[in-house]
Amino acid sequence: MTSHVRKVVVGVAPKVCATWLLLLGVAACVPALGQTPGALMRQAETDFLAGRIDASLVGFDQVARERPDVAPQLWQRGIALYYAGRYEECRQQFESHRLVNPADVENATWHFLCVAEVEGPEAALAALLPVGRDGRTPMPEIYEMFAGRLTQQQVLEAAGSDLRGQFYAHLYLALYQEALGQSDAARDSIMLAADSRFAAAGGYMHGVAVVHRNQRGR
Repeated sequence: MTSHVRKVVVGVAPKVCATWLLLLGVAACVPALGQTPGALMRQAETDFLAGRIDASLVGFDQVARERPDVAPQLWQRGIALYYAGRYEECRQQFESHRLVNPADVENATWHFLCVAEVEGPEAALAALLPVGRDGRTPMPEIYEMFAGRLTQQQVLEAAGSDLRGQFYAHLYLALYQEALGQSDAARDSIMLAADSRFAAAGGYMHGVAVVHRNQRGR
């Protein structure tokens, strides 16, 4: 997941491009004194990455209300809902996002996390969303780990020497470990994911790792 239009990952990140094109394309229809949906999204993302979760959701929620046609695209809103503890809405956001981006492994993992917070990891496993082909390293292995068919070590091995792959491995290991109650391991993994050496490779999701570390990982 990335919020930068020019950094499109084939098969997954086009959702971001579509979101921003839809949002920015209606700017001329919005009163000059109001904020455009695109401006609201940028401010909401800025607020989230600064740790202002509630403030970010004011913006994300407003975009969802004003542009219900775009609302399923707003995976950023789903992540913010998770950190705000609005788990049922979080679950619904990722279920709707699957309709517009069915190949995204990350969507299924965040859905798992939202369900696990309310109903526990066994229920989250039973409700795990199916996905299509997500070719990013090591997304297939991350999905298999959440599905209980691969080990955490196998995910790390699949990441290999690829910097972006290593980032994703550490981030989703941390989230998975936390969902399973493996607090010490989760803390170690999120500290690795939030390390500044992954900032460029992780993009917006590296910012998510930093928010997680600051909110839960210390």
